[in-house]
Amino acid sequence: MAPLTAGGISPAFLKLLADERLGGLTVLDVGTGRGRLALALAPRCDRVIGIDRDESALAAARQAAAAAGLRNVEFVAVDAEAGEYLGFAPDVVAAHLCMSTAIAERAGRALARGAPFAFVAFHADQWRETGRRSRFAWSEDEAASILAAAGFSLEHLSVERDVQEFSGVEQALAAAIGLEEKWRADGRWFRYIKFLEEGGRTLTRAHLHVMARKT
Repeated sequence: MAPLTAGGISPAFLKLLADERLGGLTVLDVGTGRGRLALALAPRCDRVIGIDRDESALAAARQAAAAAGLRNVEFVAVDAEAGEYLGFAPDVVAAHLCMSTAIAERAGRALARGAPFAFVAFHADQWRETGRRSRFAWSEDEAASILAAAGFSLEHLSVERDVQEFSGVEQALAAAIGLEEKWRADGRWFRYIKFLEEGGRTLTRAHLHVMARKT
């Protein structure tokens, strides 16, 4: 079978899923957005259901599925942290950069013993230069603890980290320009500027890759 690929999704995470036998299974893609992961997985499994609360993103995902001729993909408007997953009868739950304790708990309630739960989450070091962690960010110990409480055993946990280093302030600002509006809204931008004024010249991106199995 051809390598599993999807634009913007880590090849290391995709390999975790590619190593699973997905044929004949139903995969629930939590926080699917525009459906990149769901569309990549569709040729490998019986059915993929992508859930998200963003209706505009789901509309784009449906268009992409239709354009690709994929008939085994469905996109449903559901708040991944409020709705339950049991009704979708998933054999596998996967998520890319949409992860929280509430999602882990729902995956634990929906999956049968031995079923896989694979995800990418922000690591605690993500954008550490702003001095503020995302509520979706986990450390390795936090991930292990939350998963154990939700009824999972860890099979794989790794960190993918990229630390950009800049020669000057202008270069550092240019690297974060796409984040400015969001960071201004939540106060991170001013903390990042302070970090640069004090001589800092880095910007960290860090993701946690996990494969867990229901016990």
